[in-house]
Parts: sequence; structure tokens; C-alpha cells
Amino acid sequence: MIHVLAILIAHPGKRAEVLEAFQANVPAVHAEDGCIEYTAVVDVEGADPAFGPDTFVVVEKWESLAALKAHAASAHMAAYGEKVKDLMAGRAVHVLNPA
Repeated sequence: MIHVLAILIAHPGKRAEVLEAFQANVPAVHAEDGCIEYTAVVDVEGADPAFGPDTFVVVEKWESLAALKAHAASAHMAAYGEKVKDLMAGRAVHVLNPA
């Protein structure tokens, strides 16, 4: 199993719009072979440190790197990327093994 933490930064004030598109895509991702977990999380109010109001983190678990690569190449992910590309300021994706 591999873990993925994707830190996604929307343009100021656009996080809710990106999250709406993300949530619409979640059922298709959950239906993919090898998907164990795929969910978005945001800061707990009052947390310090915090990512901030324009950032969310996608917490993912996949059965294998091959499953993750298939996910990245899927048509629904391409469509999601097209929907949000002008709303995003940046991202960092970390692919990790259990320690």
C-alpha cells in the first residue's frame, strides 16, 4: 500500500469552488481499482500552524504505485484538472510508503 498527501492551493477565495469540483469527482475515484482512501481535509478552525483558507489536503491510500498511476491517467482526473486549472495557485504531491 502507498499513501499520498496532495497539498492543493487555490487562488484566494476559490477553495470552495475547487472543493465542489473535487467532491463531484470522488465517486469516480472511489470506483477505481486499487483505491483504498481518497478524501479532502481542511484545517481545524483555530489550528496553529495551519495551511490557511485557500489550501486543502487530499489524503489518499492506493494498493500500489501502478493503481496510483492509472488514477492519474484516468479520464475523470483529466476532466477534473481541466475544470479547476484556472482556480489553482499551486500544489505539492507526496507519494509515501508506510514507515
